Amino acid sequence: GGTLFIDEAYTLSRGGSDFGQEAIDTLLKKMEDLKENLIVIAAGYTAEMNDFLSSNPGLTSRFTNKIIFEDYLPEELFSIAMDLLNKNGYLLEMSAENTLRERLLQVYNTRDKNFGNARTVRNIVYEAIGKQENRLSKLLNPDNQALTTLIEDDFH
Repeated sequence: GGTLFIDEAYTLSRGGSDFGQEAIDTLLKKMEDLKENLIVIAAGYTAEMNDFLSSNPGLTSRFTNKIIFEDYLPEELFSIAMDLLNKNGYLLEMSAENTLRERLLQVYNTRDKNFGNARTVRNIVYEAIGKQENRLSKLLNPDNQALTTLIEDDFH
């Protein structure tokens, strides 16, 4: 029994892989044999998951509940960024905060089906931290405020 979580499950049905088909066949058998004690969660991008489910009739009949998560809104992305920054001991200058908001709005407005939500935020934040580290490496003795504060240029 238990719970099985399969992230990017659609990769099992891509490219006609014998391994992928064998994995699907094994999964279907286990889902049937252990249906009273096993929960299987298959996750992935919506279009790819629809292709995955339609790749085998047994999948559609066994995965009967779908939960589709909408992309985070720009303000939610900003909140995620601030949580990440706070947990890592960073502060933002006001101009950096505005630039981060603008950048998150821009990535949200140009997102495609592969938009990474929190992963995208994490990448933006870590990129800014990298720029801050590079900027501070040119200073002899940066003070604690400089070490913990991101500025507008760090987000460009």
